[in-house]
Amino acid sequence: MTQFWLMKSEPSECSIDDLAGAPKKTVPWFGVRNYQARNYMRDQMQVGDGVLFYHSSCPEPGVAGLATVASTPYPDETQFDPKSHYFDAKSTRETPRWQLVDVKLDRKTRLLSLAEMRQTPALASMMVLKPGNRLSITPVTPTEWKAITKLL
Repeated sequence: MTQFWLMKSEPSECSIDDLAGAPKKTVPWFGVRNYQARNYMRDQMQVGDGVLFYHSSCPEPGVAGLATVASTPYPDETQFDPKSHYFDAKSTRETPRWQLVDVKLDRKTRLLSLAEMRQTPALASMMVLKPGNRLSITPVTPTEWKAITKLL
């Protein structure tokens, strides 16, 4: 059964345009350093799951496109690189702490702003709209997915 996810990316790190310009329109979702978000990728995401590509930490946050989970989880190489902002000295190749999945662009969309999402009754219980939620990856219900794709 297909699941749905909202995955946040700062446009300065990887924007929807970067995804569109990537080889095979696919990027590894690297740099996640929150255990719950990691667990979603490692334990629950399946190839073919739907992704709301969400721009965060920018002047106008919101859904910027639709994508698909394109790989099974595998170790995030940035955890092993001492020069990387995402380096984790406690992670080893034998027991990596951080996993990622590849994400493939389905289509770039108009920006569905956070403000517009907040005004949509069908999205009232969406995790990204809850106060204090800072997770970079959150599950999206089929009802929320349908409501968002209708707005796009």
